Parts: sequence; C-alpha cells; structure tokens
Amino acid sequence: MTLRVCTVMIEQLPEALNVKLSSLLFRDLKRQMSIDRPCMVLDCSNVRQLNRPVLNLLLCCLEEAMKRNGDVKLAALPEQAKLVLRQNGVHRLFEIFETNAEAVSSFQRPTAYRMSNTSVPASSSLASESAA
Repeated sequence: MTLRVCTVMIEQLPEALNVKLSSLLFRDLKRQMSIDRPCMVLDCSNVRQLNRPVLNLLLCCLEEAMKRNGDVKLAALPEQAKLVLRQNGVHRLFEIFETNAEAVSSFQRPTAYRMSNTSVPASSSLASESAA
C-alpha cells in the first residue's frame, strides 16, 4: 500500500458563470493542472445556479485532470446543485464532500496498487502462501 502525497489545489467557483466567464476560468484552471497527477478541489459553496456553463466547466476540469492521471473533487455543493448533477447523471463522475478539508484529506488516503499483467502459477510457493 502506498500513500499518495500531492499538493492539492483549491479553487473557489463564483456564484454565477456564463459561457465567457466559464471559458476564462477554465483556461486558468487548465494552466494550474498542467502538472503530473493534479489534485484539485472545486469549492462550490458560492454556486447558486448550476447551469450548462458550470456543468461544462466541471466536466472539462475533470477531463484535463484525468489526462494527467489526476482527479477533481467537489466540496460544499449546495443541495440544489447536487440535484442538478444527479438529474444530468454527472454526480457519478465526481466525489462530493461536505467541506474543503474533507475533500483535501481524501487525496491523502492510502492507495493500494495492484500489479497488472503479472500471474503467479498456482503451483508456486507464493500462490500457496497467499491462499493460506
């Protein structure tokens, strides 16, 4: 098991976004995520209306982070915004936390890495030890 240590960026989303502001904010966030394994928390406590530009921003941020083996988590999402995410099927793509602190600490959880494309013959001593 490995403890993944990363610098977590927290970005507060504004109360309302239109297409132009969303594009400008995404450009800035994309620049911040230009590192390997970006860890970002989007603080949604100010969001009053989760409209298409905001949904698009969330999805684009997640896509950029995933391209670099990172993740984006949402924090302090108002109930109405959670409902909009659920109605659009987007809630399944994000981990959502009540506070920024919870979201940040979730990046520091131990992660178990599984070895892929490695097989141990059933007759080997390792296989019999793991079965015991």
